[in-house]
Order: sequence, then C-alpha cells, then structure tokens
Amino acid sequence: MSRINLDQLKTFLTVVRLGGVRKASAGMNLTQPAVTARIKNLEDSLSCALFDRTSGSMTLTRRGELLLAYAEQFEHLSERVEKIVADPAGLEGHLRLGVSETIAQCWLPELVSRLHGLYPKLEIEFNVDISVHLRAGLLNREIDLAILLGPISDYAVDNIELPGFELAWYAAADAPADIAEGGYLTRPVMTYARNTRPYRELKEMLLERAGPGVSLFPSSSLSACFRLVEANLGVAVLPKSLGQAFAAEGRIREFDPGWVPNPLQFSASYMGEPKSHLIETAAKTAFEVAVDHMNDKNS
Repeated sequence: MSRINLDQLKTFLTVVRLGGVRKASAGMNLTQPAVTARIKNLEDSLSCALFDRTSGSMTLTRRGELLLAYAEQFEHLSERVEKIVADPAGLEGHLRLGVSETIAQCWLPELVSRLHGLYPKLEIEFNVDISVHLRAGLLNREIDLAILLGPISDYAVDNIELPGFELAWYAAADAPADIAEGGYLTRPVMTYARNTRPYRELKEMLLERAGPGVSLFPSSSLSACFRLVEANLGVAVLPKSLGQAFAAEGRIREFDPGWVPNPLQFSASYMGEPKSHLIETAAKTAFEVAVDHMNDKNS
C-alpha cells in the first residue's frame, strides 16, 4: 500500500466541505483532473471507496466518514505545527485579497507592507471591487480574505469588524455660500456605485428629505467623484479620511447640511474552514492597520 500524504487529505477535506470536485478545484486553484487524481490515489492507498458516486453526487461512504474524523485531526495538527513551530519569515504562500475601493484608497499599501514584513516570501494577489462581488468571491472560494462592507452573515464566515469610516459632504472650493442651506439639493450628488449599501442608504435619506427630484450620480471610482466635485459639477458624500487631503489643499471644502449618512462599517472576512493561520493573521493585521490609520487621522 502506498503512503497517504497531506495533500491528498487536504483535497479530501475540501471536496467534502465544498460538496464536489468542481468547487474543490476552484477553492484549491487546481484543475478538476488533479483533484480527481488525488482522491483516486487516496482511495487506492486505502484500498476502499471513500465516496458513493452511484447517485451522481459525492456522498461519503462509511469508510469515508471514518477517514473524515482522522483527516480533521491531521489538519489540526498541521495548523499547530505551522503556527507554533515554523518560522513565519520562512513560510511561502499565496494570499488572494479582495478589498473595497475605500480601503484601497486609504490603507491597503500599509497592509501589504506589513504582511510582507511578517511573511517576506508571501505572494499577494489583490483585486478591488464592490462589496457584493467580494462577498460572492469569498463564498465561492475565489478570495481568501475580503475587506468589505460587512460583516457577512453566513455560518461559514469569520468576521473581524474594523473601525468605521465617517462620511462628510463636499463641494467645490468656490461653491455658493448657500450650498448647505438647501442649495446642495439642486446639484447632482456623487456617491458610491449603484449596487452598494452606501448608495442605497443615501438614496433613501435624500428621498425622505427632498423627494425624488435629487440627481444621484453613482460611481465605482471615489477619486473620480472628488475630481468632479473639484470641477464644481456636483456635491458628494464621501469618507472624511479621503476628503481631508483634498480640503487641506483648498481643492474642495466640507459643508454641513445638518445630516449625514451613517459611517461605513467594514469587516475583514474569511472562511472559517479549512483554518489557515496565514489568513487569520492577515485579517488581524488588517484590523491593526485600520486602527493605526484611524488614530493617525484623529491625532
């Protein structure tokens, strides 16, 4: 009998948890034939079938159920070795990071820098998108860590809540003096992309205060929103941590109409299983970076 290896056991656990070879291959960044081969080799090594395939689905046999308990123990032991014994500086790995644009504009560079300080050999792949797409990518195992408007209410997801982003109203530096006394309602309002929570909340609040006549200009680019405000083409409700630099340079100015939407609440979210010390550390590091960023802005 050939020996069982950890890759085979990890593949077995992933197929069980995700419910099939296709989803496991996406979650592990492997081809479907590679996943199938690992399962076949594992079954050959144990001289038994681990899955009942007669129904067209991957249902565990009694031997498969028995192996599942031991495979989870192996996984736990492997995590302990990685966490306690291995030198983080020597670890190699790949982290698929998904972030909202607010995060990308504020403290993503600091996060990447700090992670590279912890794991010099870590390869980080990141993409910037709206939260609804990041949530789907995380649940489909296409992203390891999502920093998005959260938390994600799913039993399989662990969330670390991050400090919120206060919002503020902005207008061009030379906007009329009556901009805060209702003049802003006659201007287009620049804000977050249409399929986002901030857009929906702002739309509801404007409808309640001014009726349906206010023009909303949603955008997936916050930097574009600030440029349009600077050009006096509208006003905007955007994060203060981003707007302060533009205001300090005299390019735009903050104004107070007496109300503002609630702060944006982000979370660092990741799948609870299989456990990964690397991903958990990255999520905790995101929290530390977010707190440091908030403290710097408030000092």
